[in-house]
Amino acid sequence: MELMSDLDPRLHAFRPDLADASLRGSVAAARFVDGRRCHVVAPAAPLRRASAANATLDTEILMGEIFTVFELTPKGRAWGQLATDGYVGYVPAAALATAAQAPTHQVSALRTFVFSAPNIRAAPLGVVSFGAQVAVTRESETDGVRFLGLPGRGWVGARHLAPVGVPCGSDYVVFAERFVGTPYLWGGRTSLGLDCSALVQLSLAATGRAVPRDSDLQEAVLGTPVAGGVEELQRGDLLFWPGHVAICRDPQSVVHASGTLLEVAVEPLADALARTGPPRTIRRP
Repeated sequence: MELMSDLDPRLHAFRPDLADASLRGSVAAARFVDGRRCHVVAPAAPLRRASAANATLDTEILMGEIFTVFELTPKGRAWGQLATDGYVGYVPAAALATAAQAPTHQVSALRTFVFSAPNIRAAPLGVVSFGAQVAVTRESETDGVRFLGLPGRGWVGARHLAPVGVPCGSDYVVFAERFVGTPYLWGGRTSLGLDCSALVQLSLAATGRAVPRDSDLQEAVLGTPVAGGVEELQRGDLLFWPGHVAICRDPQSVVHASGTLLEVAVEPLADALARTGPPRTIRRP
């Protein structure tokens, strides 16, 4: 029997040839499999809608997140689903591991170095971005600076980490403002480059709120509608246009990752409205 499904393929792992076993009876597929849970061990990695290396970047997976793998391709791609927001796609298999330790801390700085030793003069091994999660296994102090050790040989300054599950603050606009000047990147989700909906997702996550990845999904579920239009705007309100979302900083300005401005910027609300017209929806998260 051929099943017809209106499930969003961004958020449900199914293809004509393969699907998540939990979708049996809801979608048609030649084969159903139980996924294998992996941890992301790379600082960040691309998630693309197709297996080709030059396929469209849909989002990025961050260190410490859980990614369920349903298929490994001969070219080293893993097709699966990100636990954080349910996004489905292909990621480099080398970015994943099955035996990684569960994260204990999250990166609370915009980005931070992982050092080869507990010393600010030690060689850096890499950079991890805001929202990434790490497992802390030990600690040390050098010249008054406290470091937390990761499995293996990496060390991160303790001031740049916070316990997993503990909100970093209550005003998510504060976190959005920290990204000002970050280049715009379609599908980006790190402090090296991100898009409008990722800015909303990461900033709200810092206050303990898990939200969808894309702006249309956020528009559908976040908070409550603001019926009075831009005249009723309050700090933290979300303004939605087709394909774009901006955050109200105050009644006169917004902060957003703008493809037109090519960066995260604070912009006068009047300028944004003159360019884009009135928002389709305003929601108060």
